Amino acid sequence: MLLIESIFVLAALVVALTFPSVGSRGFEKLERRFSRLARQRTLSVAAVGLLALALRAALLPVLPIPEPIVHDEFAYLLAADTYAHGRLTNPTHPMWVHFESFGLIQQPSYQCIAQPAQGMILAAGKILFHHAFWGVWLAAGVMCAAICWMLQGWLPPRWALLGGLLAVLRFGTLTYWTNSYWGGTAGAIGGALVLGALPRIKSSQRIRDALLMGLGLAILANSRPYEGFVFSLPVAVLLFAWMLGKHGPALKTSFPRVIMPLCLVLAATMAGIGYYCWRVTGNPFRMPYQVEKQTYGAAPYFLWQPMAPLPLHHHAVMRDMYIKLPQVYRFARSPLGLFAKAYRAWSFYLWPALTFPLLMLLVALPYDFSWRQVRKRTRFLLLIFVTVLAGLALETFYEAHYASPLTGMFLAFVLLALRQLSLWRFRGKRSGLFLVRALPVICVAMFVLRAGAGPLHIPLTESYVPAWYQSGPKSFGRAAILRRLQQLAGRQLVIVRYQPGRNPFEEWVYNEADIDRAKVVWARDVNPVENEELIKY
Repeated sequence: MLLIESIFVLAALVVALTFPSVGSRGFEKLERRFSRLARQRTLSVAAVGLLALALRAALLPVLPIPEPIVHDEFAYLLAADTYAHGRLTNPTHPMWVHFESFGLIQQPSYQCIAQPAQGMILAAGKILFHHAFWGVWLAAGVMCAAICWMLQGWLPPRWALLGGLLAVLRFGTLTYWTNSYWGGTAGAIGGALVLGALPRIKSSQRIRDALLMGLGLAILANSRPYEGFVFSLPVAVLLFAWMLGKHGPALKTSFPRVIMPLCLVLAATMAGIGYYCWRVTGNPFRMPYQVEKQTYGAAPYFLWQPMAPLPLHHHAVMRDMYIKLPQVYRFARSPLGLFAKAYRAWSFYLWPALTFPLLMLLVALPYDFSWRQVRKRTRFLLLIFVTVLAGLALETFYEAHYASPLTGMFLAFVLLALRQLSLWRFRGKRSGLFLVRALPVICVAMFVLRAGAGPLHIPLTESYVPAWYQSGPKSFGRAAILRRLQQLAGRQLVIVRYQPGRNPFEEWVYNEADIDRAKVVWARDVNPVENEELIKY
């Protein structure tokens, strides 16, 4: 897929330099219709969201409802099951040592270690449509619509609509954000709401926009708290500098319309987080992540923190997993580790087609172009971008969804580059305009090829965190065994013993929120005496 997309991009460049007027009439007709739709802003946002939902539903024959495979997926599904039953957490089970697993805590309560946003998304799917996947599906539509709405605040309508459609093709249908239970959409929604509300607040000071910004901050705090905090800092600085500056609104206007609504939402958010932590960990200032780190982990979350001694573990299989994390910590502190993070972010969010407009700025910008000519809005987006990247560089671990608050911003930079590229002429011909027209065509063609990769026998690389051009990890058999056990009469207890050398990511021991009432219970092999106690229980 990398080779195919690169060939498409190079072919578009060759045509742009030789026959840039190819297809001009057809493109002009489409662009007029596209612009008419784009001018209807609310309809555009709705159309983008519905398109994402329709495309993912249409792909179900080739991309069926996924089964959970990665540790985090099972942990989020536990949270979803808990919320769907009207609880924030679950009591510690008397036989909890048998049920320990990754991404969970067993004491002082039994729950997922992550913030609750992704679990709530999955719980919505369970409650509304009786399956967690439909929560993922709905969140994908909301994400793409939110990105389109955000872009409308920073760019002309037709460019914002184009960005929304790119979000559908690149993030809303084929990535692990929409084909697993691992998350990513929540952070992207939160970031889009915050960034989209900012220019609207500056232009009109409506209570609605302040509430939407507060909602975005609340979503970030409950999905990506650290990255959301780093993301929000420059936004807060700019907002308050503007309100207190000589060009800002009068305090009697900004206080009731902006400051008060924001403060009310944030106060409710902080109170909710404190209450949640109190129910799960027994302390309103102690997050489940901290309990998990103290109980099981040794590698710190941030590179400036020192390594801690490895705690004692009840199970060798868990010790073997956690004992490898110090190697990850040392790698993350190296230059190669920083490069690996940058490469993974680039490969997920940009890849050749979306990188090409950014590279073409080297020839599309005037030769005497300087930093002073960059618009203030663009400078501010760059400030947020650099701040968040610096924050990500300080983390020990990295996956693509860690940078999810920046999703709309990645697209904004691409669109800004396309706007500039559309003005570029080569030997008097509008070669840049052809490249701008070609990019959506390339993205659509790549989407079709990826969707039909199976029938077309296009090889796909396998990844635990697949981007749109990759396939997810293959099933290791747990879901098939679970289906067979659920068909048997009576309730089933499965005691799991692992062979040496097994893949540590192929984990079988995960359970529902109410273990005692579950049809199938998975437990770790401890020793004959304790196993017998578990069977008797």
